[in-house]
Parts: sequence; structure tokens; C-alpha cells
Amino acid sequence: MSEKRYKELKTAPQLKRLQEQHYLEAKRAHPGKPIAWVTSGAPVEIVRALDILPVYPENYGALCGVRGASAGLCQVAEARGYSPDLCAYARSSVGMMNDAEHAPLGGLPRPDVLITCSNICGTVLKWYEAAARHYHAPLFIVDTPFIHADDGEPTPHAVGYVAAQLEEMVAFLETHTQRELSKEKLVETVHLASEAVSLWRDVRESCRAHPSPLNGPDLFMNMAPIVILRGTEGCVHFYRALKEEINERVAHKVSALPEEKYRLLWDNIAIWHHLYQFYSHFVEYGACFVVDTYTGGWVMKMDGGEPIESLARTYTQVFLNQGLQVRARDMADLIKRFDVDGFVMHSNRSCKPYSVGQYDIRRIVTEQTGKPGLMIEADHSDPRSYDDEAIQARIQTFMEGLASRPG
Repeated sequence: MSEKRYKELKTAPQLKRLQEQHYLEAKRAHPGKPIAWVTSGAPVEIVRALDILPVYPENYGALCGVRGASAGLCQVAEARGYSPDLCAYARSSVGMMNDAEHAPLGGLPRPDVLITCSNICGTVLKWYEAAARHYHAPLFIVDTPFIHADDGEPTPHAVGYVAAQLEEMVAFLETHTQRELSKEKLVETVHLASEAVSLWRDVRESCRAHPSPLNGPDLFMNMAPIVILRGTEGCVHFYRALKEEINERVAHKVSALPEEKYRLLWDNIAIWHHLYQFYSHFVEYGACFVVDTYTGGWVMKMDGGEPIESLARTYTQVFLNQGLQVRARDMADLIKRFDVDGFVMHSNRSCKPYSVGQYDIRRIVTEQTGKPGLMIEADHSDPRSYDDEAIQARIQTFMEGLASRPG
């Protein structure tokens, strides 16, 4: 998208450097620092407090999508018998494990340990089992009970159950990396994570302004540090700088778009392989994605108190570990608070836990808010499921419908 139509943030070079440094550090870590592959819903603060370097295959999967490498890596996995119906992140990861030479950045470094958590999906469990077998590396699985309560709060029993597993995880990591956890270091790491989460929350909340200082692609790209660098000073410093820049945009009423006519909400993971091309179709209508459910997944509640119990509560409450009623309620709340005109839901072939139930959620949210919702069918990382012509037609119909609505 041309500069005239899309305003790049001043902090963009800093964001690029942070991500490059993260992957370079991971590549150069051996033999000085152990590497842990971790899922996005895993309690990374414990890993970092033990001075183990976490690497996120899911984030790498998004990077493969952005760089146009996913289709080729997925085909490598499929040639080895993996179904094309599996998550594209998982297939990209398997493809990378078997053909690192043709993978971005030369692939991910070999893990010394793997940590996965059941709070985001079931695929990660088998994905990490496959990786553990491939690399002959030990695997630890954190089992988080699904929250069925309408208020989205885990029971004390559930929190205690997960906290006990986190204690076991500490012992597992100490055994396999010959390190010892310092409670002071854990408290410091949790504090840094909490501060970064708070700053990221402030950045997202700034989009309640009219016009919004950020559009959907800004939110998707700038969520990277809260995922891969949570619990570090570098993450905090970046979000302080980003917040300062965004506050300046708000103060001067600088819009993310040339002209904001409509305010939209996005549901599900970004379409990484056509990120700017896809959203440019909405820019044509002056439609800005001022909020989304995906990047909000890292605006987690990080309570004070004893760190292990706090982390157990935090990671049990990941939004994909909760029922449709809670997700619908949260979407309706975002629509009201961000003054949204309509919402777009990505029916994501790759992410079943996120996508199953979306039609029910759309119905509930429309009933509660009166706002229309559009369903787009695609895949977050595999471009072979993307039909730009069909998507443009659906967007046109939806936006014309918005324009004809009274008020």
C-alpha cells in the first residue's frame, strides 16, 4: 500500500530491530543459553526467569505467512502425510523442521525443551509431541481446565490445579537445563510482563479516539513484542515509545487512514499472507479496524500476589479457553466502547477453536448491538485458501449495506 494511503509509524524501525534481534539471539544462543519452544498461551515468565530463551513457532508461522513462505512449507509437511486441514502454523513448523534450508531465517533453532499449554487449542499438543520426537527433546504440557462459567472466572480448584502444574514445570525446567529458579527474578519478570501488558492495553484503548490513530494491520504488527518478548525490559521500552507516538497522534487528531468514515471490529487471527492487500479493500471505503479480538488476547489480567498462583489464574483465563457467551459478550462490549459500525469475522480454516461457533457469536452480537457482521473465509497463513476476487465482492456488498444504514 502506498505511503499516501497508509501512515507508517515512527516506531516501525524499532519494532523490526527488536524482532530481528530476538531471532538472531535465538540462533546464536547455543551452547550458552538453553532454547525453549513455547506456545503463545504458555507461562513464559517462568521460562525467562530461569534465563532460558523462549522461541514461539506460532509467531514464526505468522512470519512465514507475511514472507510468502507458508505454502511451500505446508506442502513439505503434507508430503510427509500431514493433513491440509491442520493448522497452517503447525504445517509450516513441520515443513521447517524437515526443510530448514528453504525456510525464512534458516528455520528456528533446535529446542532443548518444549513447553505447551492446552488453553489455546488441542493442535499444539500433537504439534509439540511431533517436534519433541523430531528433536529428541523433553516436552512439558500444562493442562488448563476449560472455563464454563458465564463470568469467565476460573474456580479456585482450577487455579490450584494449574498452579500445581506450574510448580512441576519449574522442577522440569530446572532438571533439564541445570538452572535454579530465583523467586526474586520471577517476581521481577512478572512485573515487567505486567507493565508491558498494561502499556499494550493503553495503546489499544487509544483507538477509541475519533479518528482512530491505528488500523488493524498496525495492531497485528505491533503485537509481536507482547508475544515474543513479554517479561523483558526491551518489550516495556518499545511499548512506552509506541504509546508516546500514539498519544501524539490522538492529540493532533491524526487518523490511521486518509479519511475515517466507518469504524469496524475484526474477529480472529490476521490474514498474514495478504495483510495489507486485504485491508486495502476496506481503506477504499474509509473503513478502519479500530479494535479486534485477537490482539486483545494479550491484554491479560495479571494480578499481584504470589507469582505462581497469579500466573495460573492468568493463563487459565485465555479467551479461547472460555465459552461462546463470554466471547460474544466481550465483542459486544468492544463494539459499544469503540463506537463500532460493524464487524468482520474471519472464518479461519486453520484455527478451529477460534472459528467454530462464529455464526452463533455473530447472531448474538448483532442481536445485542444492532450492528451487522460479515463473514470472510480464508486461512491465517496458507494463501492457497484465499480468493481475493470473491472476498472483494463480499466486502463491497457489506460496505454498501453499511452506507445505506440510517444515521
